[in-house]
Amino acid sequence: MMLLMFPLTGQNYYASLFGIKSDGKTLNTTSIQKAIDYIHEQGGGTLEFYVGRYLTGTIELKSNVTLHLHEGAVLLGSTNIYDYNIESKYTALVYAKNASNITIQGKGVIDGQGREVAYHLIDQIHKGIIKDQLKYDRPARRRPSAIYFRECDDVAVKGILVKNAAFWVQIYDQCDGLLVDSTMVDSKAFWNNDGMDIVDCKNVRITNNYVDASDDAICFKSHGPDHIGENVLVRNNVVRSSANGIKFGTVTRGGYRNFNIVNNTVYDTYRSAIAFTAPDGGFIEDIWVDSLYAYNTGNPIYLRNGERWGDKGPGSIDNITIQNVYAEVAAEKPDTAYEYEGPIEDLPRNISPSGIVGLVGTPITNVSLKNIKIIYPGGSNPNYAFRGTEPEDLDSIPEMADAYPEFSQFKELPAWGFYIRHAEDVSFENVELIAKEADYRPAMVVQDSKNISLKKVDFKEPGKKKKELHTYQSENVKRRP
Repeated sequence: MMLLMFPLTGQNYYASLFGIKSDGKTLNTTSIQKAIDYIHEQGGGTLEFYVGRYLTGTIELKSNVTLHLHEGAVLLGSTNIYDYNIESKYTALVYAKNASNITIQGKGVIDGQGREVAYHLIDQIHKGIIKDQLKYDRPARRRPSAIYFRECDDVAVKGILVKNAAFWVQIYDQCDGLLVDSTMVDSKAFWNNDGMDIVDCKNVRITNNYVDASDDAICFKSHGPDHIGENVLVRNNVVRSSANGIKFGTVTRGGYRNFNIVNNTVYDTYRSAIAFTAPDGGFIEDIWVDSLYAYNTGNPIYLRNGERWGDKGPGSIDNITIQNVYAEVAAEKPDTAYEYEGPIEDLPRNISPSGIVGLVGTPITNVSLKNIKIIYPGGSNPNYAFRGTEPEDLDSIPEMADAYPEFSQFKELPAWGFYIRHAEDVSFENVELIAKEADYRPAMVVQDSKNISLKKVDFKEPGKKKKELHTYQSENVKRRP
């Protein structure tokens, strides 16, 4: 009889049917979970949240259940760390594992209140109640994400705003069939606020999203040596980041194959607009990047393999196409408006070039760059930091095979536009590199590389009087008109 007092339409269930309160004060964890469990047991349906603030700790989404957050509805994370599944390695506000056909949709909001819950966690650590080393002055574990879906099939997240997580905002781990479409991420609440981490997922579409995050915006990872990410489309996204815009890695144990990254915009981004990093024995191959626009970024393009952990051998990067790119590199630190901005680097370093940097014996192979225009500030000061192009200068650049891979890792590099080392079969076609001010370095340096082709490549720099391309210990480097 009580059920008849609440509106029900087919498989749509109002949140209030289950006693879920929208006052922003009542902790609804148990009642929301009861609603999800009930809908799942009935074979599936939609749990509807209308205008209000629904306070909750961890809830687990089950197969065939949709959470619909209507405009004005806020799923509000508790600020008490003990309201989350902190004993799990997958701590999150909305969590799912081994579920199928699950959806979060609507014009509402998931607000993790991440700063407050992180501060409560730190308070518990300081009091000795929770053990944590607080490495880098932040908790290493137990910080909840907003969304964590693990080993799920047929997942959709559409339309919502996700904000203020205490850790990586969204994690999709070993999922098959994932759509993240037309969402917004606004998460600068605490450290490590990656906008979305796609870990070893297959058949993925990341489309039409806006991401503003105080760490990597759209990040692909491979945590399992026996798993890979593949068949992925990243299209029509706009991202802002105090780390990288679009990134492969850092953890790359398995690999990535068959990605199409099309028509994306990156701005106000501290590190690279797009970065390919494979330091942990995995591979990156068959990647197509088309129509990438980057404004006020620290670095446009960076490819780097490595051998950080040593148990699988070096990582590999092969068959990468990057075309139709326009980028403007910042003269100053591009993320200064962030509360949690990228680290202030140890000096010295002038503005770094784009890089294709492999390893001795494991070069980066088959890279095509076509229809690219990059504008650098130029004006590097040799009295501030210097790296020449004499053999002793180039030989002094460390290999850093076991280092964390990022474009600034070598400090001063000998080129202002592109630095290529330990690479084979790299082609540049219709590429324009522009320095606004004269730079003491040549535009491009090629070191210990083979089969480098430059066709219709133009270097522009005020008052240029020195060699624009420098090669060292390299074979078959050809510049064609």
